[in-house]
Amino acid sequence: MSFEIWENARLATMQEGQDANYGLIEDGALVVEGERLAWVGMRAEMPAQYRHGAVLHDAHHALITPGLIDCHTHLVYGGHRANEFELRLNGASYEDIARAGGGIKSTVQATRLATEAQLFEAATKRLTNLLKEGVTTLEVKSGYGLSLAQEAKCLRVARQLAQHHPVQIKNTFLGAHAVPPEFQDNPDAYIDSVVAMIEPLKAEGLIDAVDAFCDRIGFTYSQTEKVFKEAQRLNLPVKLHAEQLTDSHGASLAAQYGALSCDHLEWLSEEGAAAMSKAGTVAVLLPGAFYFLRETKLPPIELLRQHQVPMAISTDSNPGSSPCTSILLMLNMACTFMRLTPQEALAGVTRIAAQALGLKDRGSLNAAQRADFVLWDVKHPAELAYAFGSNPCLSTIWGGRVRETPSVQNHH
Repeated sequence: MSFEIWENARLATMQEGQDANYGLIEDGALVVEGERLAWVGMRAEMPAQYRHGAVLHDAHHALITPGLIDCHTHLVYGGHRANEFELRLNGASYEDIARAGGGIKSTVQATRLATEAQLFEAATKRLTNLLKEGVTTLEVKSGYGLSLAQEAKCLRVARQLAQHHPVQIKNTFLGAHAVPPEFQDNPDAYIDSVVAMIEPLKAEGLIDAVDAFCDRIGFTYSQTEKVFKEAQRLNLPVKLHAEQLTDSHGASLAAQYGALSCDHLEWLSEEGAAAMSKAGTVAVLLPGAFYFLRETKLPPIELLRQHQVPMAISTDSNPGSSPCTSILLMLNMACTFMRLTPQEALAGVTRIAAQALGLKDRGSLNAAQRADFVLWDVKHPAELAYAFGSNPCLSTIWGGRVRETPSVQNHH
């Protein structure tokens, strides 16, 4: 097989243990073989064997990072909630709106009414924005259907998005997101129905992981554990929306089940952080939701650092609390609101985001990793977090191939 060489670049390899300086290589080169990286290093040190008959690409001094990974999105849904945004700014709280039939429930209604083609078209527009900013892998959670047929519909749309666009998508089943209207007075019965959905969805090849929302407007510790037990029985990894509004001890529960990640974590306790550290569970920080809901309680970043819990960052793209499709904006917000360093932030959308999805073959520039990388019109990686509202992405390479700049197309 012939090689393709990308040279005359500064590489931010984001290799493990190199976060202090982004794993920077000045005048670096990447050798691509098929969909993989064959060699990464200083151009002057490239073994001669790769040069023979290789296709050369001049990066013109661009910065190259691994492909960005958005490890927590709810990209497939119907409708929008701009009206609730307005209500909140006129004095109603997120919980007031949820209890009055708004919130997640209004999105459930709109999603149930939408056809697969409509959901695909709306999600494609959101996905296109992420792809333009160098996202090469993302997660899509369900959770707006809340019945077997409707959850399957949304998860099928997520699979179709990956078939029609140059991106890899991990599907997560979030049936335990909210109680649907038909189970309004019986959340336990709804949890039983969620448990019953997991096996058929897995059999249809629609899910890669299972998530739940454990909080005072979500589900209790014991209800969440029922879902986790079934996921474990079926050999599916778990993750959790945890400690967003209160400390519900969800992080400790998730850690017991070896969760890939716990997400939000504003109210995380020291006990929860220690449990996550021991289990190797990633903390996924969602600055968009923190900002949009005008929260004042930050996740305990210093505690996460002390316990060496890896921190990922994501858009949490969803209609109710983070209608955002800019991963670059999240880098800036993670630094400005949560005081992450630019190094931590970039690791959080590359190597650590890959870990949050259970993916070992991407997120850093190393030999044998997937050839997913981005060329940026900046001199230094800190500029990616520094300049908000701009997009310096020059080109994205996905699986070794230059990805066309996406335009919105309807495949139906």
